[in-house]
Amino acid sequence: MNLLPLLLGIAATPRLSVLAYHRVLAERDPLLPVEPSAAEFEHRMRWVKANFEVLPLGEAVRALREDCLPRRALCITFDDGYADNYRIAAPILRRLGLPATFFVATGFLDGGCMFNDVVIEALRAAPGPDLELDDLGLGRHPLGSDGERSRAIDRILARLKYFELERRSEAAREVARRVGARMRGDLMMTTGQVRALHAAGMEIGAHTVTHPILAEVTPERAREEIAESRARLQAITGAPVRLFAYPNGTPLRDFRREHVALVRELGFDAAVSAAWGAARAGDDLYQIPRFTPWDRADWRFGLRMAHNLMRHDYARAEGTHGATNVF
Repeated sequence: MNLLPLLLGIAATPRLSVLAYHRVLAERDPLLPVEPSAAEFEHRMRWVKANFEVLPLGEAVRALREDCLPRRALCITFDDGYADNYRIAAPILRRLGLPATFFVATGFLDGGCMFNDVVIEALRAAPGPDLELDDLGLGRHPLGSDGERSRAIDRILARLKYFELERRSEAAREVARRVGARMRGDLMMTTGQVRALHAAGMEIGAHTVTHPILAEVTPERAREEIAESRARLQAITGAPVRLFAYPNGTPLRDFRREHVALVRELGFDAAVSAAWGAARAGDDLYQIPRFTPWDRADWRFGLRMAHNLMRHDYARAEGTHGATNVF
C-alpha cells in the first residue's frame, strides 16, 4: 500500500506547499549537484502531478486569502531567470499541463551573467590544485576533484553574496580573471523568452534587478530594485506583475520587516521567501514559505514533503512564531 498520499493529506487544515527551483540542466553537472537534469525534473514533476493539486501561485494566493485552499495544494516556482527554464523546464511543464511561476532578476536578461555563475564557471576552468583568494576575503580552496570544486563554490558564494553590490561584482570578475575564465552570456533568458513564457500561460514574478540581499542595501536601493524589476517585466509581458520573490530569501538575515512592508506598499499581491514550511489561510501572504527536498528517491522526497506540510512554525521576518500544535 502506498502510504504517501495518506501522509501528504494528514494535516487537518489545508496547507500550501511551494517548490523552488533555479535551473534544470540537460544533463547532471558535478559542479551543480542539486540542480536536476531534464530527465530527473520530468520524473519529479510526474510524481508531483500524481500526488498534489498543482495551482498557479496567483490562484493559490487568492485561495489562501479566501480560505478555500484545496488539500495537497502545491505551486512550482523558479528563481533568477535562467535560459534553461525556458528551453528545458517549460516544455516539460507544458507537456504535463503544470503551471509555474518564474521570478526574474531583470538586470541579467539578454546576455548578462550573475555573480554566482561567474564564480562557478571560473572554478570549472581553474587549473588547480588549489585557488588562493584570501586577499579578496574569499579564502583558500583545494580543487583536486569535482567534489572539492563544488564545495569550494559553496564556500565562496556563501561569503560573496553578502558583499556590498559593487564589491561583489568586482570580486567575482577578479576570480574569473585570475583563472583565465570567460563570463558566459548564454545562461540567462532573453526578453523574448520571458515574453514567450508569459504568452504560454506561465506566471512571471519580480526578483529585483541585480539580485541584492535586501537587508544589505539602503531602503532607497531596495525600493528601486523591486520597483524597476517589476516595471521592466510589465513592459516585456504587457501584463501586471503581482508576485515577488526575496533574493536569497532567508527571513531576518536576507530581508526584514521593512522589506515585507515595502513589497506590500508597492502593490504586490504576495511574496515568497526561502523559509521551510507550508502556508495556510491567515498567514502573511508576503512571506509564503518554500521548501524543495533534493532527494532523488520518490519515497524520501515524499516523506520530507509530508514532514514539511506539518510545520507551521516557519521563520518570518518579524521573528519565528507559529502554532504549537501543527496538526
